[in-house]
Amino acid sequence: MTPAIHALKHARISYRLHEYHHDPAASSYGLEAAQALGVDAAQVLKTLIVKPATEALVAALLPVSTQLNLKAVAQAVGVKKAVIADPREAERVTGYIVGGISPLGQRRRLVTLIDESALSHASVYVSAGRRGLDIALSPQDLVQLTQAQIARIAV
Repeated sequence: MTPAIHALKHARISYRLHEYHHDPAASSYGLEAAQALGVDAAQVLKTLIVKPATEALVAALLPVSTQLNLKAVAQAVGVKKAVIADPREAERVTGYIVGGISPLGQRRRLVTLIDESALSHASVYVSAGRRGLDIALSPQDLVQLTQAQIARIAV
């Protein structure tokens, strides 16, 4: 059981666990997940760790079919600039490896931003804490559990 699954069980949140064969040669973990699970890529959310200027790290969740707007992330947290965090720092802070970073059960709770498009789906998929394992849950439960702020952060 990953920390993400443990967090869901502890919070008594309804979810479905989906396992699939992860191909280490995949160029996009998120698009691989969407294809393997047979779901719309707009429903599969990637978790990117962002470092805003002079602020703590932020977890940004957006559809795997989109790109992150760093300027929008910076604006959402009230700073002028943000950059993608160093992968080693992201792994150290979250406790997960890149490609399996979950917004749930992180080693240290991060400020979380979820792209507003996630709310248009009955369920969304996020990493369960390792490559090849995703969790499906309602976007409202995801917002509640992560105490996320909703913003337009995808392009």
